[in-house]
Amino acid sequence: MTDSFRLENKIALVTGGASGIGAATARELARAGAHILIADLNLAAAQSLASELPNAKAVAMDVTDSTSIASAFAEIPALDILINNAGIGLVGDITRTSEEDFAKVMRVNVHSVFLVTQAAFPLLLASRGCIVNIGSVAATVGVKQRFAYCASKGAVLAMTRQIAVDYPKELRINCIAPGTVQTPFVEGYLEKYHAHEKEKVRAELVARQPIGRLGTPEDIASLVRYLCSREAEFINGALIPIDGGWTAA
Repeated sequence: MTDSFRLENKIALVTGGASGIGAATARELARAGAHILIADLNLAAAQSLASELPNAKAVAMDVTDSTSIASAFAEIPALDILINNAGIGLVGDITRTSEEDFAKVMRVNVHSVFLVTQAAFPLLLASRGCIVNIGSVAATVGVKQRFAYCASKGAVLAMTRQIAVDYPKELRINCIAPGTVQTPFVEGYLEKYHAHEKEKVRAELVARQPIGRLGTPEDIASLVRYLCSREAEFINGALIPIDGGWTAA
């Protein structure tokens, strides 16, 4: 099986690549033989991770800023794989979501996917490359107190499917829908909203996934690697849940 799911000499860009799912994905794609561009606002963290990997480079990028994105892509002559991973969350139903917070979530989670994908598109068309968007179960089911987040991830799924329809032979694009994954993102949520009852709420997060545990960044990264490989060349425009059975019920 050592020859399976190889990405030898492919060039992959991972947004939000310095931590969590992004960092695990960078490591996994590097293990598969890819050259990794770790794009992150936190350049120091990206550089630290890049130093651990063969053929990896840190890229300073604010995914919400077209000028920052253009500057980064000016230094990228070729690209085979784009992983749109950067994102944020927000707690609140529609009555407790401010206009400013809604706009921020949409800008980071949706507008950034548009900006980065559009900037990468000429390179991906030239290489007949692939895109993996990191979505969420929140794209297809309602999650309590996640109004803006659900809206944003629904948009990511819609963009995935639309691009697949417009460019079915030129490149591949798919969307992964993780359940709750043990990342700094989740730890930050617990600390901010449930500092006095972290273990109780953590148990509730585990309970909504029938498999009985949270996902790991490595779980997600393995699926990303597969979707980028030649073995997955017949998968296009798909939403693939990876949620411990959450959305099966």
